[in-house]
Amino acid sequence: MLADLAILSHITMRTLKENPTLADIQEYVGVLERELGFDKTTTNLQSALQLGEEVGELFKAIRKAEKMRVAGDAKIGSIDEELADILIFISAIANRYSIDLEKALRNKEEINKKREWK
Repeated sequence: MLADLAILSHITMRTLKENPTLADIQEYVGVLERELGFDKTTTNLQSALQLGEEVGELFKAIRKAEKMRVAGDAKIGSIDEELADILIFISAIANRYSIDLEKALRNKEEINKKREWK
């Protein structure tokens, strides 16, 4: 799905504005998913599993950047690409569950402020 999103995202009538807010990114991903039909063909579980795959790809990119051993035949993206992929999937999952990511982040930070960090 993500490869399709990356390749086909140029067909969208919507463009991500310069210096987007988190809400702008979330809205942009929603538009892309609707335009490409992923909102009707991809389940919440599929999106969650794909997010997990993207996190694994991030780990491989970090291993490569840190000069750790990686499979010679592995196709490994850059850290920034993998982080962007993860943000796309997080936004898509939040949209599917009607979660405002900015609000969720602010609420979680209030909880974290009260935690004792050791």
